[in-house]
Order: sequence, then C-alpha cells, then structure tokens
Amino acid sequence: MNTLSEKDLQEWLETESWDKVKNKVEKAGHILLPAMIDSHVHFRIPGGDYKEDWEWGSKAAIAGGICGVCDMPNTNPPIITKEVLDKKIDRVKKEEVDGFKDFHYLGVYGNREPDLRAKDEVVALKVYTGSSTGDLLVETEKGLEKVFKEWPGVIAVHAEDEKIIQENIARYADLNEPIKHSKIRSPEAAVSGIKKVLKFVKKFNRATYFCHVSTETELEVLVAAKEQGLPIYIEVTPHHLYLDESAYDEWGNFVKINPPLRTKKDNEALWLAVSSGIVDVIASDHAPHLPEEKALDYANAPAGVPGVGQILPLMLNAVSEGRLSLERLIECMHDNPKKIFGLKGLKNCGVVVDLKQENKILKEGLGTKCGWSPYEGMTLKGWPEWTIIDGQAMDMKVNQLKDI
Repeated sequence: MNTLSEKDLQEWLETESWDKVKNKVEKAGHILLPAMIDSHVHFRIPGGDYKEDWEWGSKAAIAGGICGVCDMPNTNPPIITKEVLDKKIDRVKKEEVDGFKDFHYLGVYGNREPDLRAKDEVVALKVYTGSSTGDLLVETEKGLEKVFKEWPGVIAVHAEDEKIIQENIARYADLNEPIKHSKIRSPEAAVSGIKKVLKFVKKFNRATYFCHVSTETELEVLVAAKEQGLPIYIEVTPHHLYLDESAYDEWGNFVKINPPLRTKKDNEALWLAVSSGIVDVIASDHAPHLPEEKALDYANAPAGVPGVGQILPLMLNAVSEGRLSLERLIECMHDNPKKIFGLKGLKNCGVVVDLKQENKILKEGLGTKCGWSPYEGMTLKGWPEWTIIDGQAMDMKVNQLKDI
C-alpha cells in the first residue's frame, strides 16, 4: 500500500525539482496539482469582520486545498479607490496565513469613473448590473459605457437586469417563501443583463469575465458571443452545479444567493459546459453570513453561501464521477485564472490530493467563521491532503479554530 508522509513531502520540496516532487508523489499513490485558485470570494473586510476575515478565510481555504483567492470589492466601505484598496491590502497582509496568495478586485458604481490609479494593483474591475450585497451598482447604459470605455483591463460582471428584478419584486410582493428569490431574479433578468453588457464588450473589445453564470440560456448567449470572437470568459460556481431549486425545501433562505438557484436542467447544462471546455473558470463565490442572519425571513435574510473550503473536494468528487477530467479541473482552477487575471507568485505552490479518499463534509471540520455550509452531510470522493505554498507543506488542520 502506497503511503506519503508530510515529512517525506517536505524533504522532497526542499531538495528536488517540482517535476521530481510530482513524480514521487504520484509513485506514492497521490497526485500533485498546481496552485488551486478561487477567483471569486467575499472575505468581508472591511465592514463584515464579524462573519469573515482574512485569518479565518485563508485558513479555511488552505485546509480545502486553495493556495490563493481573488477577493470582491462589495465591502463596507466598498473598494472603489486606491486609498481604500491600499488600506485593505495592508490589513490583509497582517491577518492572512503567511504566504497565502491574495488578489483583489476594484469596484465602481453609478456613473462614476473607475479609479485608474489602482489598475495595476487589482485583477479586474467588478461591475454589478443587478443589485446584490452592498451598494455597488451600475445599471444604466451611460454608466456601463463609461466603464467599458475607460477601464483598460479585465472587467468582471455580475450580469442581471435591475429593471426586471424590480418589476419582479412588485409582481411577487405577496410571496414570502425562499423560492421567491428564483422568481424575482429570473433567468430573463440574467439573460437581459448579459445582452446589455455584450453590447459594450463588442463596442470596446474589452476582456470581460461573466461571473456565476447559472442558466442554460445564458450559456447559449455567451457561446454565440464567443463564436463571434468576443473576448469573454465564463465562470460557474459549485452551488449552481450541485444545488437546484429543490434545495429550498431543506435549506430555506440559507441557500438564498445572487444569482439564485436554478433548475436541474440548468445544472446539467452547466456540467456539460464545464466538461466540454465552454466554461473557463470554476470559483466558489464564497459569501458567508452568520446562521442567525440566514435564519431570518425572506425579506431580511442576506444572499450568499460559503464555499471556499469545499470547492476543491466538490470538483475532485466530480472527477471521480466522470463529470469532468482532471485536466479540465486544472484548466478551470489554475491555468485559466492565472492567464485571465495575470496572477503572479504561484511558483512552488500546489496541492497534494488523494482521488480515492472518501470523506463526509461535517460542520466540525468547516473552520469558517460563519460555521455552516450548504454542502454539509455530503460524502465526497477525492480530497486535498497537503496544500503547498512557496514550497512549504501547510498543515491541513490549520483552520481548526474555536467555534465563535
């Protein structure tokens, strides 16, 4: 029986080339993957420290096989200027696990001009065309045109049509069940939001990253745009792959997210898009809230689910089930994020995984500050064993902090 100890692994990392380490790991019955990046998380600072911060977030990520993350700007205050961004980064460096790779988005709202002074410090400019957690929103064509005309780098978009959302809020005013969320933020709102953005992608030829694509119809529109040669990228999340509207029955508002859960048919369309190469990136959209917040009624429960520590086990399980290849997983969580966002500092970073190991996702092992996951109870085959950062094999129990 092949075995691998942390002592052996660390010795190899200190004395051998990366390729030789990879070969020795494989001979021991394991696999060494390159640095896994979660390119869409909300680590909640500044302003949301009570439910997430970079100490807890980076430890949970490392324990789940993630070497680094790209953090979103919809904080309090929002990250819309170089000054606020620099203060955030200074704080992150003091909180996170040493060596953890932190990357950041800049935000913009209304008809404001994006702060170009920060362009070299961020991976992309994040634009919300539909309202979500926080106050960032660019809903007018005038605002979108200004963004696409002025921002020289990648533009990441939360594409939903705010007008349709508001119309649906009025239409379903008497409904107070969790399924209301999927009706308000309808597939039509998502498709309309994408089409509005594509108008400016075409006009200015800007590299545009469509976050958390959730429906079959969105995929059809985006595939057509790719076939036209437009510089676009498609991201999907584990919750839109593994969960559907039936999850409201068990989880209620705990699975209230933006964009919302869709149908099983949409799940299958997304899986096919992942396996076939249509999807460019898989990211968690880790958006933690405390249980007492999520337990509120529909109107008051915030949107978002955690997932930074579970995304890699979920995708390894998909590999074991034949839903995607290991090569596709590497493309979606290493190669493409690195290329799209120009990520640096990933040399000698990776994760050792055991594709045969089976574990159940338990509350006690989550290690996240919010302390829950919509994937609790799932048994998955394929688990990370050691996360390697800058040539150092990290303790996978690094996230075992006391319950808050």
